[in-house]
Amino acid sequence: MGLHYTRSLASRVTLLATTAVGISVALVALAAYFTVRHQLQDSMDHSLLHRATQAAQSSAINQLGANKVPSWAVGAGDVKILFIVSDGTTISADDSNGRDFSLGGQEVAVARGSRSYACRTIVGKHGTSYRVATVPSAQDGVALSLAQSLQPNEYTLDKLGLVMFVFGAFGVIAAAAAGWGVARSGLRPVRRLTEAAEEIARTEQLDPIDVQGNDEIARLARAFNAMLAALAASRDRQRQLVADAGHELRTPLTSLRTNLELLAQADARGGLSASSREELMGDVRFQIEELTTLIGDLTELAREEPVAPTLGEVDLVEIVDRAVERVRRRAAGLAFDVVAEPWWVTGESAALERAVTNLLDNAAKWSPPLGTVTVRLCGGTLMVADQGRGISEEDLPHVFDRFYRSPESRTLPGSGLGLSIVRQVTERHGGSVRADRSPDGGAAFWMSVPGVAAHAVR
Repeated sequence: MGLHYTRSLASRVTLLATTAVGISVALVALAAYFTVRHQLQDSMDHSLLHRATQAAQSSAINQLGANKVPSWAVGAGDVKILFIVSDGTTISADDSNGRDFSLGGQEVAVARGSRSYACRTIVGKHGTSYRVATVPSAQDGVALSLAQSLQPNEYTLDKLGLVMFVFGAFGVIAAAAAGWGVARSGLRPVRRLTEAAEEIARTEQLDPIDVQGNDEIARLARAFNAMLAALAASRDRQRQLVADAGHELRTPLTSLRTNLELLAQADARGGLSASSREELMGDVRFQIEELTTLIGDLTELAREEPVAPTLGEVDLVEIVDRAVERVRRRAAGLAFDVVAEPWWVTGESAALERAVTNLLDNAAKWSPPLGTVTVRLCGGTLMVADQGRGISEEDLPHVFDRFYRSPESRTLPGSGLGLSIVRQVTERHGGSVRADRSPDGGAAFWMSVPGVAAHAVR
């Protein structure tokens, strides 16, 4: 499934960075806000409880009674003082402050002695929030409550929230700007690589890209260069294949056209003798077979997916005999020393014959005039040796590579496909092939395919 993006990579990186910073800032701000809020409330609770306890134990307040107790009597002018009786009656100790809120069950429980203290937030009649701390007084059945407004705390928290919001917003904006700058700077190598790829696609010049550094972009560029090298090599091999194929096709086509022109001229003059006509038609059939074989080789190597093979029991001796007869007609001056023991293979008859023919053609091409090509088939291993100059040590590891041609063979006919087809066919039949020098100093090839002797098949 493909992925479709409407935003550029830089904008996506910036958005992700901004989002991450924004979430981090929000989490930190919330944590700081609730921490300060808790600390302010905890500090107020501790202060109120401490002052309420000291006031409840004060003999001066007990002597004054519960009617007229000014707030300065408990050491603070910012609190409201109330007494609550066990029956729920609430008495304001400071008449000047009035009654702004009502006490409830927790404070009554303290007056009755079922709780040691109470501390909670109460919202007044005018919407003002108070923090109320209640402790038992010296008088039985009476509790003392100190109430302090939360407006200073709320003001402080509001200011803190505003400061955090402002600085958080500036932080997010700065993070967005920094993210955009980092994305633009960090993606500059990607842009260069993209521009280079677009230039290659436009000009079809497969020149390597300059690589700097050892980061992921450099690795990508090196991988891209490796791909360019493979494409360049493939294009060169393709061009070479086209050139070699044209050369190889030209020879049998020229011979075929010449023979047909001779046949037409002879018919115009009264015709050829039966033997001459049969010989000429034999040459035409041979050249047609040559064209068919060459086209088959090119098609097999160019095919991306192999055609489903037609397998059967194949007599390798018969294949060798047919291949020798075909090559003997092409190299009339050579002698072929053939010794073959029966060997049956389960495989493709046409492909095996093509592989054996390619080995014999290679030996014939490199053999000196009037030379001998040695052919031995024993135990499923076919050896083909010539009396040529042999294979150099530099060329030996590459003789079966596709399109490979040694410097000496570049002036000779051939496309560099024959031996690669031999290896491809042999490996497809579960065998192996190798090359070395022959005892006579020429080149020798060994082609081994699994099978059974003739008597095991009958």
